[in-house]
Amino acid sequence: MKIRAAVAREIHGTFTVEDVDLVEPNADEILVRLVATGICHTDLAIIEQIMPIPLPYVLGHEGAGIVERTGSDVTGFAPGDRVVLTFNTCGACAPCTDDHPAYCQQYGLLNFYTRRPDGSATLHDAAGEPLGSAFFGQSSFATYALSSPRNTIKVRADAPLELLGPLGCGLSTGAGTVMNVLKPTAETSIAVFGTGAVGMSALMAAKALGAGRIIAVDRVESRLALARELGATDTIDTSKQDLAEALTELGGVDQAIDTTGVPALIAAAVGALKERGTCVLLGASKDQLVTLNILPLISGRVIRGVVNGDCDPAVLIPQLVDMYLAGQFPVDKLSAFYTLDQINEAVVDSNSGKTIKPILRFEPA
Repeated sequence: MKIRAAVAREIHGTFTVEDVDLVEPNADEILVRLVATGICHTDLAIIEQIMPIPLPYVLGHEGAGIVERTGSDVTGFAPGDRVVLTFNTCGACAPCTDDHPAYCQQYGLLNFYTRRPDGSATLHDAAGEPLGSAFFGQSSFATYALSSPRNTIKVRADAPLELLGPLGCGLSTGAGTVMNVLKPTAETSIAVFGTGAVGMSALMAAKALGAGRIIAVDRVESRLALARELGATDTIDTSKQDLAEALTELGGVDQAIDTTGVPALIAAAVGALKERGTCVLLGASKDQLVTLNILPLISGRVIRGVVNGDCDPAVLIPQLVDMYLAGQFPVDKLSAFYTLDQINEAVVDSNSGKTIKPILRFEPA
């Protein structure tokens, strides 16, 4: 079928919005009409080749939409279902069966292979040439997407579908890290480094769980002001304050989350940990080497990475929807809408810090 999609063709380049062909769904696939899709830094990391995956590629992995059609082998879904698309998993390996699907042993094949697992492309350009597709099992920078039952999550009908796509990756990564891994209590101090979408979702989750002290670290005052509105008890503006001194004055932290991938900030986050404290790494940057003093780490301090909030999307995404509707997870305060044709403007606004979570909203079909 003919659809419209934003295609990434050149390294460090911009998107081109094109008419492309989407193949028919296989027996085990779902055809989803996209209502909206978030733009995530993982999409941009591929264009910048921080993640060296070949182009051209139709990216997008925070889709939300309505089921249009299901393959003959698909059960549990029907046309008209409102769904959020997330990362794809096999459902059969040890991590999947142990309720840690974010660490699926087939994660690379199912999310970054640029094809279906059988090697077939799902998208072709106007010249008939195959495009990189099946990104996170969806490639949702398009008006329609193919997904699998494993990465398609039904959501309640009274939630605003156009806001929910980012729950499929960025927002579930931040919130899931707090809710599934760190689990702060009223006695916990937690610092969030970087108040983009991932950091803000971590902050909101910490507030919802009743963390005692929530420290937001950034260099953009408007974001720090929003962080205070969303629940930060303390903020550190690194454009005006010495980060190490500010963290020392606060007495250090029990938990730290770095969303930036910036080596200096990671070192500061680890350095601020109290004994037996934990620092979680969520971000990546071009400079991926960090120098740390080993001796303090021996005192029970932990550094660990987390993928997709270590969540089961079928559990966490509906939970976050419920929290949003209860006023505990106000994703609308992070979001700004753009059309598909405005995707490059949305990327500029995201990179500049003007927009925390850009969402592409599609015209009704």
